[in-house]
Amino acid sequence: MAGHSKWANIKHRKAAADAKKGKIFTRLIKEITVAAKLGGGDPNMNPRLRLAMDKGREANMAKDSVQNAIKRGSGQLEGVSYEEARYEGYGPGGAAVIVDCLTDNRTRTVAEVRHTRGPVSLGAVSVTCSTLIVARTH
Repeated sequence: MAGHSKWANIKHRKAAADAKKGKIFTRLIKEITVAAKLGGGDPNMNPRLRLAMDKGREANMAKDSVQNAIKRGSGQLEGVSYEEARYEGYGPGGAAVIVDCLTDNRTRTVAEVRHTRGPVSLGAVSVTCSTLIVARTH
């Protein structure tokens, strides 16, 4: 009978669940790395890092992954360097828009934010930065 392979069904469900979990883990690792870079690698002295580690524990993240992200952020391991940026601008109807970003590439963020937000007049407020994740829109 075609289409009745139990393993094929399990494989597709597992692949979808793993992709969803991997996306969450990637976002958490980036947050842990940036928190360790900005405030140091000690969770007792860095509340942002402690919060990011708690979120990682809630998502059942491995301790090794958390420790490697902390080491990468504090400079003990080589890896991608993430930076934060805040862009503010005005959208349609004069609505004020503030976008916080976390990025690894300075050349893409502005274009990407403008593309996702539509016709918005944006200007860099803090560190100019550019890519990947638009974390919050206020």
